Amino acid sequence: MGRDTALGSAAMADDARRPGEPDLTDEQLVDQVLAGTISAYDWLVLRYKERLYGVLYNMTSNHEDTNDLLMETFDKAFRSLSTYQKNSSFYTWIYRIGVNRALNHLNRRKKTRNTFSLNDIEMNDQLERQFADVKVMGGDKAAEMSELQKKLNESLQKLSDEHRVVVVLFDIDGLSHADIAKIVDCSEGTVRSRLHYAHQKLQKMLENYLK
Repeated sequence: MGRDTALGSAAMADDARRPGEPDLTDEQLVDQVLAGTISAYDWLVLRYKERLYGVLYNMTSNHEDTNDLLMETFDKAFRSLSTYQKNSSFYTWIYRIGVNRALNHLNRRKKTRNTFSLNDIEMNDQLERQFADVKVMGGDKAAEMSELQKKLNESLQKLSDEHRVVVVLFDIDGLSHADIAKIVDCSEGTVRSRLHYAHQKLQKMLENYLK
């Protein structure tokens, strides 16, 4: 699972604008919010809510938790907007807030229950596209793909939080090592090391499902 398997282009490469969206950078929108045009924050939310939702869901595998964390992330970001330093990109700044909220949530969840139910985990669309061309061993194709999807989700959740987050950000969200390092507050070398270890673990867990 190397860079070749990352989905499409980097998450921030989508320059398509929504109807009515101002031709302003993230930093310019932040300036407008801080100057009193609170409605400018709505455009920042629209730009990043889908991407952040994907990251948070792949970390929690729970839609209700993801919705709560998404709201908490944008609320925290809004209240902390004056602390945003423009020497870093806005998306890495808000991703860091979201990832930290998710990690805190997962730590709390571990303390309140010893087992994790996988019954309601759904196959994320991006993961489904990523593994759509994988050749599964014999038998009924639909049943095998369903089993593979379940195993993929289960395997992702078996990774430690620190390894899962780099896989989500790199292989699913398509971020660079440099951006991930900023988001999780570590060196690029550490990101590469965690990815290498996580990929080995995932390949090991999936070896009986792929050929």
